[in-house]
Amino acid sequence: MIETEVAPALVPNFDDVTTGRKLAIICSKGNLDMAYPGLVLANAALGEGVETLMFFTFWGFDIITKSRMNDLKFTPLGNTATHMPQGIGGIPGITAVATAKMKKDIAAVGVPEVPEFLDQIVASGGHLWACRMSADMMHLERADLHEAVEGIISASDFIEMTDGAQLLFI
Repeated sequence: MIETEVAPALVPNFDDVTTGRKLAIICSKGNLDMAYPGLVLANAALGEGVETLMFFTFWGFDIITKSRMNDLKFTPLGNTATHMPQGIGGIPGITAVATAKMKKDIAAVGVPEVPEFLDQIVASGGHLWACRMSADMMHLERADLHEAVEGIISASDFIEMTDGAQLLFI
C-alpha cells in the first residue's frame, strides 16, 4: 500500500482586506439574460470595495450601444434552462413574450434596466471599456456608446490595465 500525502485545502479569506483587490469582467454576450450576470457581479464587487473594470466585446457590445441597450432580447429557443419544450421557442412572438416577462421579473426584484445599471456601476466607481476590434467590426464609434464608456481599447490594453485582477468571462 502506497501512502500519499494530501495537501490541506486552500480556502481564501476575503474578510480581512478588500483594498487592492481588482475584478475584470469581460461581457461577450448581448442577450438580456446574459447582460445581467456581469452587471450584477460588477455591482456586488463595487459594494465590497473591489476595483471593477468591465470590457464589452463581440455581442456584449450591445449592452453599451445606445441604439441597442434598451432592446436586448431573451429567447427560450435553445435554452434548456427555461424548462420549456424547445419547440415553443420557435413560435413567432415567443421571444417578445419571454423578453417582456424577464424584464418584468427583473424589475420586480428592484434591479434597474441596463442603461441605469451602467450608470449605477460607474457612479459606484466602476470602469467601462469597449473592445476596439468589436467597434471596428460593427462600424461603431465612441459617440454610438453609452456616455459612461471610458474609451475604445484593444484587448491587449485591457489585459495590461487588469494585471493581477480576478477575471470573469461572461
